[in-house]
Amino acid sequence: MQLKVEHVCKHFALRGRAGALDVLDDINLEIAQGELIVLLGPSGCGKSTLLNIIAGFMPPSAGRILHDGVAVSRPDRRRTVVFQDYALFPWMTVQKNVEFGLKAQAVEAAERARIAREFLALVKLRGFEDRYPYEISGGMKQRAAIARALAPDPDILLMDEPFGALDAQTRVLLQEELARIAAAAKRTVLFVTHSIEEAVFLADRIVVMSAHPGRVRSIHDVQLPRPRTAKTRSLADFITLTQELWDSLKPQWRDEEENAALRLHT
Repeated sequence: MQLKVEHVCKHFALRGRAGALDVLDDINLEIAQGELIVLLGPSGCGKSTLLNIIAGFMPPSAGRILHDGVAVSRPDRRRTVVFQDYALFPWMTVQKNVEFGLKAQAVEAAERARIAREFLALVKLRGFEDRYPYEISGGMKQRAAIARALAPDPDILLMDEPFGALDAQTRVLLQEELARIAAAAKRTVLFVTHSIEEAVFLADRIVVMSAHPGRVRSIHDVQLPRPRTAKTRSLADFITLTQELWDSLKPQWRDEEENAALRLHT
């Protein structure tokens, strides 16, 4: 599997005004089989927009996405998405939620159930198959969402700040779980975050984006050993790269806060 982003630009028309808002400008990126790539940058740099274009939810204004050499023009089960808000169906059990994509593919009921149980076991939700989303915690909901995204056997898992709504402790635990799950399932992952520590902990490569419009500012290889565990965060290389990225991004975040304050008062 190979995913290529070639000269992708995106702009949106300004409602009621002339001109357009430039969100992405000349984005180029290649993702190989089995990589865990993190898009990192300030709010408004187009990380989620780029992920939505790769997913096939919206077209680029220019450029193209190639999935194994074929241009992406629509959503495809080979690219599944995990959102920040879980997006589980509240009227379905955890297992039926995981089976949902398989049912859409006309997989037979017994096979759907087998695959769902396999991935629920992978995300450590064995025993919760018959619970409803309101009966489980936020972290468990997100693990169920990951299982649902993995069940159709996608080439690439697209994750849009999936841990952003969780408390700090659950977020750290799920970062460790995701690192384990991605390795166990041998999946390619594109992960969007604005958390530097999360990016360093998870990534094989970190793509740092600048804002207004979003561009690839730099790409960092992360040489930390796997499996990643709680001890990873105390390694000298983890601390050094985290500080390096913080020093690089701090001016952007400060500028973004100042621009937001200016827009609020104009």
